[in-house]
Amino acid sequence: MAAGARTPEEIRRDIEQHRRELGDAVQRLRGDVQRATDWRSQVVANQQKVLIGAAVAGFVIGGGIAGVTGILRRGKRR
Repeated sequence: MAAGARTPEEIRRDIEQHRRELGDAVQRLRGDVQRATDWRSQVVANQQKVLIGAAVAGFVIGGGIAGVTGILRRGKRR
């Protein structure tokens, strides 16, 4: 055989090894994706930040609505 040539059995073994490695990589990726997209655990882990963000958003939205309605009321008086 030429240098670097592999037997069919060596090729089969390499293919099986690559299949196992690919299967393991897919399982790890699946777990990583599941953890990254689990928003409930993210909320629990960052509960204080979520509550502060919700309070700020409510204040901004509420203030914006109040400001717009105030402007509209002043415009009707004129």
